Amino acid sequence: MQRAFSTLNEQEALHVAIFIEERNAGVYHRFAEMFAEFRDAESLEIASVFWDMAVEEKRHSGILQGKYQERYGNASCSLTEENLQEMIEVPRLEDADLFAASPTNQNSARERALQVALVAEISAHDFYTKLVGSTEDSSLRRLYIELSTMEDGHVVYLQRMLATSSAGSDTGVH
Repeated sequence: MQRAFSTLNEQEALHVAIFIEERNAGVYHRFAEMFAEFRDAESLEIASVFWDMAVEEKRHSGILQGKYQERYGNASCSLTEENLQEMIEVPRLEDADLFAASPTNQNSARERALQVALVAEISAHDFYTKLVGSTEDSSLRRLYIELSTMEDGHVVYLQRMLATSSAGSDTGVH
C-alpha cells in the first residue's frame, strides 16, 4: 500500500530524504557521464554542472545520514520510494531541451542543464515547505524545515550558477 509522504513518521521521512538525495546523486552522475561522452566543449560544460550537482546531493545525503545515525543509530527502515504516492525531486532531461538549440530558446546548453536541476530542486523545496505548513508534529516540522532549507540551498546555488553562467565564473558548492 502506497503512503503519502505526510503520513510518514520522523524516522521514515528522514530515511526517504536520504534515499532521494542518493538517487538524485546517481541521476546527476549518469547525466554527467552521458554528456561527457560527447567530448565537445558544450557537452563537457553540461557534464560539469551535473558533476557539481551529484557532489552536492551526496554531501546532503551525508548530512542526513549523520542526522539519522544520531537519532536512530543502526535502526533500519524498509520504506522505499515505491512505497510513496508522490515522486519527490526527480531531475528530468525533458524538462529542458538540452540537445538542440532553438530559435525560441537563446540559452546555452549549460544554462539549459542548470534549468533541469533547478526545476527539480524548486520542486523539492516546495514539497518540503508544503509539509512544514501541514504537519502538526513539532519534531517532524523541524525536520521538514531543515530539508526545505537544504533544498533552498540547492536552488540558491543553481540560481547563482545561472546568473554567472554567461560570464563563465561559477563559484563552488557551499
